[in-house]
Amino acid sequence: MLLDHPTEDELRHSFDEALDAVRGGEGVATDTGLDVPTVAALWEIAEAYPSIPEQLVAAARAAFAGQLDGSNAAARQAAVERAFEQDG
Repeated sequence: MLLDHPTEDELRHSFDEALDAVRGGEGVATDTGLDVPTVAALWEIAEAYPSIPEQLVAAARAAFAGQLDGSNAAARQAAVERAFEQDG
């Protein structure tokens, strides 16, 4: 379990390791510090192994970029807020 937020360098290292793993037919570790959209994109690659379309790799890189720039977190927060508004 991560006790502190990983640095950007640590996240980049985790992503690179995870991408290499799924491209090699392995799964995604749970303690990487990667967010849900990034992990989901990596699992799509793992599920496509051994015939991995380059679009899935590009999608994983885009999801990871969204983690780094905060857009994944912003989208999640907006979805939570919409759900509360609909229930209220």
